[in-house]
Amino acid sequence: MFNIGDKIVYPMHGAGTIDSIEEKNILGEKQSYYILKMPGEVKVMVPIDKAEKVGVRNIIDKSSADKVFKLLSQDETEMDKNWNKRYRDNMDKLKSGDIYEIADVVRNLSFKQKEKGLSTGEKKMLVNAKQILVSELVLAEQSSKDEMEELVESKINNSFMLFRGNNEVKENVVEKFIPFNGENPSKTTEA
Repeated sequence: MFNIGDKIVYPMHGAGTIDSIEEKNILGEKQSYYILKMPGEVKVMVPIDKAEKVGVRNIIDKSSADKVFKLLSQDETEMDKNWNKRYRDNMDKLKSGDIYEIADVVRNLSFKQKEKGLSTGEKKMLVNAKQILVSELVLAEQSSKDEMEELVESKINNSFMLFRGNNEVKENVVEKFIPFNGENPSKTTEA
């Protein structure tokens, strides 16, 4: 059981601080709830008797946060080419509540977005996964949301450039102006 003031993670929602523990009567059923204050002044009610079953856990410590940053700095892991299977696999990783799995989803989808772009569903998943990841890292590192978003983005951009920089699709740029008459502009003719 958790107490008021504990910092916990609620899978698929992110991390927050237990603001209070309240008993609520919802649909004629009386239950106790953790009132979880999430970043951005959002409050979420988590039924106490189902907290363990849904995977509520304490936030990671500083050394685990460092491991997350190392994971974000690595190359992507292999994902299924079939978007539907990839989506389900990534959703399972998010539902697990495991910060390393969530970081893996964020990095892999970020790489994919930079290379080819993402479907609407995967774009939403990436935004959600980043929010979940950042919310826990903010509490673990005692940092601001903006600083943590910037750090996560920086780690991903650096690893993308390291592992994909040479494979990037370059813009097609005409290096020289070629006149319509087919003459080579670098050769000059004297009259």
